[in-house]
Amino acid sequence: MSEHLISTYSPLPVSFSRGDGIYLWDSDENRYLDALCGISVTSLGHNFPAVTKAIRQQAGNLLHTSNIYNIEWQQKLAHRITQLSGMDRAFFGNSGAEANEAAIKLARLYGHQRGIKNPQILVMQHSFHGRTMATLSATGSRKVQAGFEPLVSGFVRAPFNDVGSISAIAKNNKKVVAILVEPVLGEGGIIIPDSGYLNSLRQICDKNNWFLMLDEIQTGMARSGKLFAFQYEDIIPDVLTLAKALGNGIPIGACVARGKAAEVFHPGNHGSTFGGNPLACRVACTVLDAMVKNKYADNALQRGEQLVSLLKEGLAGNDSVLEVRHLGLLIGIEMKQNCQAMVALALEKGLLINVTAERVIRLLPPLTIDSLQTNELAELLIPCINTFTHNS
Repeated sequence: MSEHLISTYSPLPVSFSRGDGIYLWDSDENRYLDALCGISVTSLGHNFPAVTKAIRQQAGNLLHTSNIYNIEWQQKLAHRITQLSGMDRAFFGNSGAEANEAAIKLARLYGHQRGIKNPQILVMQHSFHGRTMATLSATGSRKVQAGFEPLVSGFVRAPFNDVGSISAIAKNNKKVVAILVEPVLGEGGIIIPDSGYLNSLRQICDKNNWFLMLDEIQTGMARSGKLFAFQYEDIIPDVLTLAKALGNGIPIGACVARGKAAEVFHPGNHGSTFGGNPLACRVACTVLDAMVKNKYADNALQRGEQLVSLLKEGLAGNDSVLEVRHLGLLIGIEMKQNCQAMVALALEKGLLINVTAERVIRLLPPLTIDSLQTNELAELLIPCINTFTHNS
């Protein structure tokens, strides 16, 4: 039947029929440890009881009415997110790309309101913000952009984790109105900046009347060991984008704003047919409540430290392993060589992983993972890596 699908993916030869916790089962009842979470989406694991209950109850009540009318669950979710993040207002869409599109539009409108013709947004090399035309133009990857020219203009690029280059741009470019940056480069290879990096960006933005817009689509929702990764530093952004784990598999994205940024949009400036529907918002409220109540950010810190310690010990004699990086349960193992074949090798052993930036094994296990399951993950992965490097 796959011949009827447009070839945008190259799926592995497996299809999953059910899931529970950190595990998935295929149609032949083979079990897999899911250390990918649908790329940081199912952070509460599969079939999380409270989420399943919320979906069933809301599906039996009401799915959609449109933003022509008030939506109670949308208002509850906006209140919950702003309360936890220190932000003021939220707009809801259906994905991370849509959340970033909203942020880009917001920054451009802000520039025009200030009388700046052709306002620009400063973005980072090796970043990833989505695959719509504006977000792939903002993304710092020629692989993502190739073939889709002409790109959307209005983006200025700087090296990630290089405050000096951003300061130089601020001195010489008077059309920049915002910085859009990931606290950790996810698709770029789990690159973690120096401590104080976001603080420095906050200072530059304040000095130049720019918005600091943080893409926390992958780092947010307790993945980093904090509910939001910016909470590692003493700052609050002007704009915060969320998605992925916010719905634990139900599509939802959020563009959250504070202060002047929260006053930029007015009725008619932006919208979404499905965005903020009762089902997605009720599920997101349930996810947030579960993460806070069960302190899954703390568990991400503890299990992240445990897993990285096991990996470093088990891979200590492997010269092909350059570095193991992590922030909470956002983990990257950088290899000397292209290791994309590791995904299929791990699958054969009953483990789901991902490779990004060609040479970085990315691990994004559920935040619910316990100590014994963390040991199991390491026991599956370490032999796979050693076998791969021995044979390559």
